Amino acid sequence: MINIKFFLKNFGLLELLVFSSFIYVLSMLIWTATTRSAVESRANAIIENHSVITDIINEEVMKCDQNPNQKTSWGENCSLKWTANKIVEYLLNNVELKNPYSIEGNIIQAVSDPRIEAEGKAGQSTNKGIIFVSDIDFSAEPGSEWIIGTCIKSPCVAAGNNELVSIYR
Repeated sequence: MINIKFFLKNFGLLELLVFSSFIYVLSMLIWTATTRSAVESRANAIIENHSVITDIINEEVMKCDQNPNQKTSWGENCSLKWTANKIVEYLLNNVELKNPYSIEGNIIQAVSDPRIEAEGKAGQSTNKGIIFVSDIDFSAEPGSEWIIGTCIKSPCVAAGNNELVSIYR
């Protein structure tokens, strides 16, 4: 039989530190295992939002390539530059996107550099779940680039934690 008095008498600071470290590691492993599905579902919702926006813009580019005399879904001539704010306004009003992080404000935002917003920088926090698009108008010139990006999970700068897509006309 185990003598508890002997065990407690010889239980010092080092043993307490080892025991509490073991409990901490065990609790973090359990917490990670129990929250994994929620984190994964949020990440999948963000990736789906990003994909929907990218697909819509790509469809407009292809539609306008086939018939340059028509108008885009947001009302601009296919043969002219497209205004970033009109595109964002159209997407916000006509596309139903999931909001996995209960983001207040617009889930799509026009910014000067979507790469920096989606990837973040060391020491800079980035909003997860927001779709960042270029605030520069989408030029009608062949080869014009328009960037769409989002941060999926923190840290955004880590590989695989963000989505960036360039769309060309």
